[in-house]
Amino acid sequence: MGSALDTLCGQSYGAKQYDMLGTHAQRAIFVLMLSSVPLAFVLAFTGQILTALGQNPEISYGAGTYARLLIPGLFAYGLLQCLTKFLQAQNIVHPLVVCSGVTLIFHILLCWFLVQSSGLGYRGAALATSVSYWFNVILLALYVKFSEAGRRSWQGWSRAVLKDVNLFLSLAIPSTFMTCSAWSTGHSRWWFSLQVFFQIQNWKLQFYPSGKKTGLEALSCTKLLRIFNKQTIFDRFNSIVI
Repeated sequence: MGSALDTLCGQSYGAKQYDMLGTHAQRAIFVLMLSSVPLAFVLAFTGQILTALGQNPEISYGAGTYARLLIPGLFAYGLLQCLTKFLQAQNIVHPLVVCSGVTLIFHILLCWFLVQSSGLGYRGAALATSVSYWFNVILLALYVKFSEAGRRSWQGWSRAVLKDVNLFLSLAIPSTFMTCSAWSTGHSRWWFSLQVFFQIQNWKLQFYPSGKKTGLEALSCTKLLRIFNKQTIFDRFNSIVI
């Protein structure tokens, strides 16, 4: 849904209406945070949903635990998309690269600590993902607050955010369907994921009995398919790390 900012912020920047850049970004944040609430409920009840679909109860419980720990990262990801597109519309790229690089290093160290040192296992991986998303959001928010370009286009929170929400939705909803369509047809991600989900009969074999470590071979298969479909370098790095 944040793709609507590509159009709205781009138009405002081209027309030199810099104050509208912040308004559009704030409106996007408002809508995306509300949209994240029902998605958070889905993540919160992932274990029950998988059990209702006939999956192994023990594995469903582990997946539900993992999904619940991703809920904080869900909201952070929405904020991150808004801030990223807000800055990209102003041709501000280098700070994005620096913040992403710092976050990547932070994420690797945090993953090592939470997964290995603390013994949280797969729970630590989910927690590290959420924390890293918020870490990246904080870095970008600090840049927006203290940089000259940020102060010019972000002039504080305004009640105008609540106006013209329909305009944002008229672009956000179609862009969401277009993105989903591209994912499901162009790269067949959903289809491959469903194949992995339904064809593996004994998911319990994918997990060590202790519950502290996971094989995640099924997830690795999906990641490898993304590599062969020529995803970004960052996706390839994530695939190797996972």
